[in-house]
Amino acid sequence: MTAELPAFPPAPVVDRPLAPGVVPRLAARLLRAAGWTIRLAQPVPERCVAIFYPHTSNWDTIIGLLARPVIGISIGFIGKDTLFRWPLGPLLVRWGGIPVNRSEPGDFVERIAGEFAARREFRLALAPEGTRSRTGYWKSGFYRIARAARVPVALGFLDYPVREIGVGAYVELTGDVEADMARIRAFYVGRRGRHPDKQGPIRLSEGAG
Repeated sequence: MTAELPAFPPAPVVDRPLAPGVVPRLAARLLRAAGWTIRLAQPVPERCVAIFYPHTSNWDTIIGLLARPVIGISIGFIGKDTLFRWPLGPLLVRWGGIPVNRSEPGDFVERIAGEFAARREFRLALAPEGTRSRTGYWKSGFYRIARAARVPVALGFLDYPVREIGVGAYVELTGDVEADMARIRAFYVGRRGRHPDKQGPIRLSEGAG
């Protein structure tokens, strides 16, 4: 017998910038002019792994960069350490970038979990598809990091047919990969990217997690 999956009520609309300043106001106006609405589930965890799906177009990044100052929440990201060299390095760090050298000894997941342990407030954005092209599986990094750091997963989305972007829910992972992915999959039902044919199935590869 299949367990009943939770319902995800619509997240509140962000009808005005949640942060002060000229940039948030300008970004909000640009998004409104383009017909986009921002939704943000409350309360926002101080620490979480934020995933965004579907990711099928370069426009996703542009829309996301406009939405970020409007919601006024700091969100970090991971990048190759070579990208953090001068002169862009200080700017990327200011934007929330975390340089990582995957060739160094030690476990990548443990290092990122250590970042969570060292910070009172830390939200990390990851793209589980890892590419704008269609893939057969999601990368499991977001799942393993959230489990190791014991933080929830923020379910971010872009839905082009209705022009909505935001974070709709926060889920606590149980370690039961099949059940956890079923809950995540239920949230994204009906959400479509700019190129729906590039959306892959929401699942992890066998043995992931």
